[in-house]
This record gives sequence, C-alpha cells and structure tokens, in this order.
Amino acid sequence: MGIAASSRSTGAEAAAEVRILALDTATRATAVALRADGRVLQARDDPEPGQRPRHAAALLPLAAALLERAGIGFSDLDRIAVGVGPGTFTGLRIGVASARALARAASIPLVGVSTLQSLALNALAFRELASVDSVVAVLDARRGEAFAAAWRRTDLQTDVGGLAASALIAPAAFAPEALGVRLRALGPSSLALGEGAVEFKALLERSGAFVPDGGSSLHLVTAVNHCLIASHLAPADPDAVDPQYLRLPDAEIARRAAGSK
Repeated sequence: MGIAASSRSTGAEAAAEVRILALDTATRATAVALRADGRVLQARDDPEPGQRPRHAAALLPLAAALLERAGIGFSDLDRIAVGVGPGTFTGLRIGVASARALARAASIPLVGVSTLQSLALNALAFRELASVDSVVAVLDARRGEAFAAAWRRTDLQTDVGGLAASALIAPAAFAPEALGVRLRALGPSSLALGEGAVEFKALLERSGAFVPDGGSSLHLVTAVNHCLIASHLAPADPDAVDPQYLRLPDAEIARRAAGSK
C-alpha cells in the first residue's frame, strides 16, 4: 500500500505530555501521527500516480498500528486531532467522520486542525528559514485552482496557537494568477510549500516565491504537525468540528449551472 512509518523523540517531558492521535485525509495521501510518552510516531499511505486515494481502507488500520506500536489504546488518548482541510471533498468527509466516530466512541475531545496551517509548519525544517519572511502553504485544488494561505515566519515559530488570526493571506481558493498577485505583495522573501506549489512552481517563482524541489518532504502534509497545533488549541465537541471546503463541490457547481440554463 506504500505505507511507511517513522518515530522520533520529543524531549524529556513525557510524563506531562498530552497524548494526541492525529489524522489527515485532505490530500490523496492518508497521514496519521501519534504523540505519546515522549515520542511522535507517524505513518502514511501515498498512492502511486494514477491510483485512487485509499483513505477509507487505510486510515483506521494506520491509526491502530501506531497505537499498538506505542502500547496504548484509544481510551488512553487525551485528544484526537483531524485535518479539516481544505482538500478533496471525499477525503475530508472520510477523515472528519472517522475522527468524530472515534472521539464519540472513546469519549475523547476532538480538535479540528487547518491542513494549510499544518503544511506551513513544515517550513520550520527548512535549512534557510532565517532568510524567509513569509511562508505560503499551497494545495492543488484541481480545476486549475489552488488552496492557499500565508503566514509570517515569526508567527509560525512563536504563535502556533494563534495562526487562525495571524494569516497574511487567509485560506481561500485562488486562480494561479490571482495567487501570484498576492505573493508579489508579500515581497521577494517568501517560501511556498505543498503539492500546489509544485504544480504551479513556475508561476509562483515568477511572483517572487522560492519553491523547493518537487521531491522535497517539505511539500508533504504530515499529521505530525497536527499534533503540535492541537496541543495549543482547545478541543471541541465532535459535532462542532466540520470540514473547511472553501468552495462548492463540483457536483453542486454543475447542478447550479444546469439549473441556470
């Protein structure tokens, strides 16, 4: 299935650490992470080009495998985090519905995490981060558009819990040319990350952004960052966590177009 897993230490304060299981299905990939007892474990399923996403088949087995590796169960978690998008409609529905069901079944609080915020935090691993003023997270929205948002580098480094209010470019769906205009207004020291940045690399670079090579892991949505964000946010009732689609589904657009004829 193209599933891989890795782990790393998170420091010595394991005893007081909140145990968080994080899920993301906003892109074609299925990403899961577990932060517990001083470690972060992660696993993902990345379909090969041309293959359909395997969110429904891969999400819960990946989560169960991480819990087994950590030696804990769902009832031992303090909260669940789920990426609420933007992203694919089917993927977001699967991820959010699964997270709600798990949270209700185990009576665990749920936290909705912006997939764009999480992607932007990949910049913290960029070797030349000090030369960057702003970070732009870009996802391929299909239909020739991109989902994007931008933050100051310093906010990503110091105010993870306040990113919803500090965006330089608020999350939205953009035509590539319109996104280019917004990037030029940010100035020349911006870093663009994500599959959308790779898709529209030439245009974004003409607009002054730096886009790492397409094979860079900086472009991958990882649920590890969801754990970091969720540790700074207040959990909510599962029914209050909804997908952030940012635009109408293709079927609804087609229906409205047909109705206007």
